[in-house]
Amino acid sequence: MRATEPYADDLALMLDASRLAADIAMAHFRKDPEVWYKNEGRSPVSEADIAIDRLLYSMLLAARPDYGWLSEESEDTDKRLSHRRVFIIDPIDGTRAYVSGRPDWCVSIGLVEDGKPVTGVLAAPARGEIWHARAGGGAFRNGVRLQSGHGDKPGAPLQVAVPDMVAKGMRPGAEATLEKVSGGPSLALRVAAVAQGNMDGVFIRPRSSEWDLAAADAMLAETGHILVDEAGVRMVYNDPDPSRGLLLAASRAQVPGLLAMLEPSDRH
Repeated sequence: MRATEPYADDLALMLDASRLAADIAMAHFRKDPEVWYKNEGRSPVSEADIAIDRLLYSMLLAARPDYGWLSEESEDTDKRLSHRRVFIIDPIDGTRAYVSGRPDWCVSIGLVEDGKPVTGVLAAPARGEIWHARAGGGAFRNGVRLQSGHGDKPGAPLQVAVPDMVAKGMRPGAEATLEKVSGGPSLALRVAAVAQGNMDGVFIRPRSSEWDLAAADAMLAETGHILVDEAGVRMVYNDPDPSRGLLLAASRAQVPGLLAMLEPSDRH
């Protein structure tokens, strides 16, 4: 990877930071880390989340002081809105899995430019995985490039993760045309699985946030996939409100058919 390639230096920095963040996470993993709850008790936060957030803030912004910052575990301000490039971070995506000792969590580090994901890193050390993508440079898992156009199997049902609350808003009989699969506790890894071709699509229930999605979305773009809202509009980042409504990650070819499975009353 030549330093002159777009975003190559950013990706190298993010990979270095992700390794140190993964070390912190593993130092606390399955060792009864201190945990408290936010959002009226719905969302766990561990001491590892906070330590990783501090590390990434210090390391990334020291190297890129002219970039903005949005993280699940940092106080959000409108300062980031004045920056073209913004780091979007989830120190541990899948904290419930993390604190319960399950391996399906990751450190998610995304970079967006003018609202579009351009670089993403997911470090999932308990699974022995490192994912990364760079605009124009492809997407990779453990150094193996993810392929575009995985090849649909004619007549085979699409394998799609569908949360229960989304399933309730589908047209009668629509679910029968799908093979529903378990998405797992980490939304970022769920979306990455679509980029890899392990799933055909993921419906994402409302109230996800930019930090859940930015890094993995960079991988979608490099593999012929897209993340859209229920009107089919592509996700745009660094919005004043980082939360989102219903979303879908799938191949560009499959998006129209999957969105058509939703009841019209649930679409805008």
